[in-house]
Amino acid sequence: MSSPHLGLALLNTAAFVLCVAFLAYVVSVLRPFLRHGEVELGDRADFTWHVVIPCLDEETVIVGTVQHLLDTFPEATVWCVDDHSTDLTPDLLAWLAARHEKVRVVSRRRPVARRGKGEALNAAWRAISAELPPGADRSRVVVGVVDADGRLEQFCPDVIAGPTLFGDPSVGAVQVQVRITQDVDALVGTDLDRLVGSTARTRGDHLLVRLQDLEFAGPIAAMQFLRRRTGSVAMGGNGQFTRLTALDDVAREHGTPWHGALLEDFELGLHVLLAGHRTEYCHDTFVAQDGLDRVGPLLRQRTRWAQGNIQCLRYLWRVLNSPQVPVAGALEVAHYMWVPFSQVLGSVVFPLSTLVTCWYALTHPTGADEWLLAGAWGLVPLALLFGVLPHALWGAFYRTHCGTFITRRQAAWMAVANIGYGYLLQVCAWRALFRVLRGRTEWDKTARANDRPRDAAAPADGPPAELPAPSPATSPPSPVPTA
Repeated sequence: MSSPHLGLALLNTAAFVLCVAFLAYVVSVLRPFLRHGEVELGDRADFTWHVVIPCLDEETVIVGTVQHLLDTFPEATVWCVDDHSTDLTPDLLAWLAARHEKVRVVSRRRPVARRGKGEALNAAWRAISAELPPGADRSRVVVGVVDADGRLEQFCPDVIAGPTLFGDPSVGAVQVQVRITQDVDALVGTDLDRLVGSTARTRGDHLLVRLQDLEFAGPIAAMQFLRRRTGSVAMGGNGQFTRLTALDDVAREHGTPWHGALLEDFELGLHVLLAGHRTEYCHDTFVAQDGLDRVGPLLRQRTRWAQGNIQCLRYLWRVLNSPQVPVAGALEVAHYMWVPFSQVLGSVVFPLSTLVTCWYALTHPTGADEWLLAGAWGLVPLALLFGVLPHALWGAFYRTHCGTFITRRQAAWMAVANIGYGYLLQVCAWRALFRVLRGRTEWDKTARANDRPRDAAAPADGPPAELPAPSPATSPPSPVPTA
């Protein structure tokens, strides 16, 4: 066999192996997702609930978020951590705390403030610990994290209190499904059975926002189902719930539960696993959050996530050698940590491969058709399988399995747009890598998609300028030693 034909044979063999491996991964991800059954409900009264909202310049959204939590979960204590906001957020929080006995405000000021979301969450953990009465059963205390623009589905506490979730003492943390929209109130007002089952969804969302929702409700949710089997469910920040004893166990070894990575939610999940607790994913309830309708803020957000992923590489050796993490789970964690590098590599390899293929085809002595017939045709299905088919499949899957109200034509357009969206996110991997190489670790907060006041309008009983001073109960409790 001549060397060109031998090269083509090797190339086609490699393509076949990659195709089989990729299809096996798709099946392993989708199978548990499609076979998912509803979880058994628990009783929220079995636990004490604390919900933490990190706040940094959140005047446009914070009142509506706190009010929704108070109205929907009256048994929960809401902790708002003001991380040195410079807008009306401190005044609005003071007004909320003075008006509602279940609202607590933890105020942070520079130089200790604005050092990342993890540090703000650590301040809330210390404050919660200080408020608990002596002898409290900390294993029955659940600490949730909700973004300042988030809305929890109304049955969330009952769902995650179920016997397979926090009802199981081995479970230390639970991540619920995340949905992205431009109208969070409309989405949480949707009947859950219709949302999960067929067609009920807010209309009119920007295409970029729908693509983010597709990403979270499709590939990310499917990966979480796979992680349930491998024992490596990842935490996602918004809609993340952790048993207080799990946070205590992490803090006992490291001083605080959160440790400063830009991907603080994934980092916490790793430490919960290393501390010997299970992490779980719940698809039967959700948290809704505002989507980003501009490319700039989206790239900034995903760059931070990718850089945080790279920062968590320092835990990989511990994960691989930990007796607390199953082998399958450790391998899945390693695969996830490899994602930014695979995106960088793929953004170089696939375009170069396409250019080389086109060059050989056009310069082949017998023409492009003979080049393809000689064996180069194997590159075509490889490119389609890796570069087009997955995105197209998720577009169809989003319509049929993610509770969306879109037509077949819209699903087809989303499938095409999802191809560009996937490659757009590769830019974030490059930006994250450059930030790491330059030693930049500052935390860049993502601007809200809706900067105009939506729910921070003057309260009915007084405008922001007349907000009452916070009551003594709103003063942040003093830190206490690590449990």
